[in-house]
Amino acid sequence: MTHAAAPRPTTTCSEIAAGLRRGLAVGAAALVIVFAAAVQSGYLKPATALAYANATAQPRLTGEPRFADFGAATPSPDARHLADWVADSRDNAGAGFVIVDKRGATVYAFDAQARLRASSPALLGAAVGDTTVPGIGSRPIALVRPEERTTPAGRFVGQRGHDTHGESLVWVDYDDAVAMHRVVTTNPAEHRLERLASPTLADHRISYGCINVPVAFYDDYIGPMFALHRAIVYVLPDVESVRQVFGSYDVAAAHGLTPRRPLPGGSRTARKRTPSSGTPAALNG
Repeated sequence: MTHAAAPRPTTTCSEIAAGLRRGLAVGAAALVIVFAAAVQSGYLKPATALAYANATAQPRLTGEPRFADFGAATPSPDARHLADWVADSRDNAGAGFVIVDKRGATVYAFDAQARLRASSPALLGAAVGDTTVPGIGSRPIALVRPEERTTPAGRFVGQRGHDTHGESLVWVDYDDAVAMHRVVTTNPAEHRLERLASPTLADHRISYGCINVPVAFYDDYIGPMFALHRAIVYVLPDVESVRQVFGSYDVAAAHGLTPRRPLPGGSRTARKRTPSSGTPAALNG
């Protein structure tokens, strides 16, 4: 699907998907070789060479718990729960990571130690839902029905790429053409910049599935995070529970602590289950 957005782009999803798959063929082939053994053992998801399901992360019942540091931000309970779980379980495998809070229309960018670097409002799929329709990444955009314009939930291994015009983006769900990219403003009637600034969450549901973020946020945080290596993108669900999607656990409870309220500034002072992967999927505006 096109990097430019609704209602009707000049390039179809299938054309972009084909071009980008050709461009990534060499790199993907190398990744396939490296990951082949892990796929056979069940540690990697075979759907694409760019995504994997990491090994089971069991709660650490000894040692100090680790919590995410949100600084001055005030995240939703689900975003805080998942960030704490990532910090404690080390599910991010030593890399920076991104949490996309769909219900809150907010993107959080963390460093490898689960310290928040920045957050930003985002535009998301117009339809509420946590899965994508099989094969949607190869469909012409005109055939994508309104109820199919979802941003899938899950754990994804993001990788930087480019659209057919050379614009940078981060593939979140490659097979289904879902990417994170600079906000698209080619259709003035959509008022995407105004939607990003709106406090009304419904205004943030406009894309065919892609995650649109402000240009400065992408250039300063998202692009650099994925410039040299892959990083994890966690997309929180619209409908399902966070624990169902990620197999996460409450860090304080797992360590036998009484849950404590966050201190001002979002940090915690408190003195671990099996993560799952999102299904990688081409570009949905």
